[in-house]
Amino acid sequence: MTSAVPEARRSTAVPWTLTAAILLTALNLRTAVTSIGPVLVEITDGLQLGGSATGALTTVPVACFAVVGWYAPALAHRFGEHRAVAAGLGLMTVGLATRALVDSGALLLLLTVVALVGGALSNVLLPSLVKRHFPDRIGAMTAAYTTALAVGATAGAGLTVPLAQALGGSLGEGSWRVGLGAWAVVSAVAVLPWLLHLRERGAPGAASQGRGGGRMVRSRTAWALAVLFGAQSMQAYISLGWFAQFHREEGGFTAAQAGLLVAFLSGLSIPVSVVVPTLAARLRSQSPIVAVMTACYAVAYTGMLLSPRTGAWLWAFLVGIGAGAFPLSLTLIALRTRTADATSSLSAFMQSVGYVLAGGGPFLVGVLHGRSGEWGGPFALLFGALPIMLVAGWLAGRPVYVEDELSPPVSQR
Repeated sequence: MTSAVPEARRSTAVPWTLTAAILLTALNLRTAVTSIGPVLVEITDGLQLGGSATGALTTVPVACFAVVGWYAPALAHRFGEHRAVAAGLGLMTVGLATRALVDSGALLLLLTVVALVGGALSNVLLPSLVKRHFPDRIGAMTAAYTTALAVGATAGAGLTVPLAQALGGSLGEGSWRVGLGAWAVVSAVAVLPWLLHLRERGAPGAASQGRGGGRMVRSRTAWALAVLFGAQSMQAYISLGWFAQFHREEGGFTAAQAGLLVAFLSGLSIPVSVVVPTLAARLRSQSPIVAVMTACYAVAYTGMLLSPRTGAWLWAFLVGIGAGAFPLSLTLIALRTRTADATSSLSAFMQSVGYVLAGGGPFLVGVLHGRSGEWGGPFALLFGALPIMLVAGWLAGRPVYVEDELSPPVSQR
């Protein structure tokens, strides 16, 4: 490990095309997900989807991130990181473009999975690319690409309906397809700079070092982190996938207004992602931060049920603050480990287990809402996740190293 940094520092300056490739890739990581929510009503009506099918449509992102993300290091090790990301973005472009053309709910679901493969691969590989190409600017580049990710997620939620109306007319049959398909252009642009770097396979084996997360099953802190990550991911994907429809049905907002509300809470991830990791790193215990975020969620959900229209922007603000549990979870990976090997193992374990735990949330919302047409059941699910998030976060926030909980301990470097 000690020789990796000097070797990286001897490398030549990173081409601007590679910087552009990383930032454009990050911009596309969530558009396939957040573009669905604002036009979910039109998709459901146009393709005559039932509650279960609609729930599955909002659940597949979580499943893809769990399954494809687990195999991403092995794929990158075999084919090269650059090629894996480029191929994933190519699949994303095909999936985004073709899912806007189909008349079958099953095909829409299948092509959404295709579109999400690129996001799932890049989700895992971008951190290793930043570490390898920007060893002296990891903080700056990580901040840059996570900001691009948040901008893309916000744009997907806020611009899908305006794009549909501007390019396809009034929001009805056909125009929602234009809004969804437009994001294929953005992902296609992201492929271009990678084409200049396909011959650069990267450091052999570098992308596969995160394997071995199975050892973390013996760590209580690792499980607490996985549960925290799962609880916050479930709420995040429910809010991105379903809150636009809630605002339209219960708050009486138009499709564009509901999309802006979701875009607002998604856009808060930009400043929150800057503040939360910095604050967490300064504290000995991060448990109080989890308590504050859980309280924000609880107040927001209560307000949404009692006053869905009058306080809608305040509730969206509080949900956005509560979603700071995502950057907090990623920060805790490094704070709860001593060595790089343990950090990689913990990251693989936390994200794979966490996404599996989160996967059923959006699907259950579709089932519960589809059966009754009411929102009591979905919000009971959201409220039920809060004490789980609080307890897991409180345990994960303690100043404990996972190496101390493993037997035999992870070897020190």
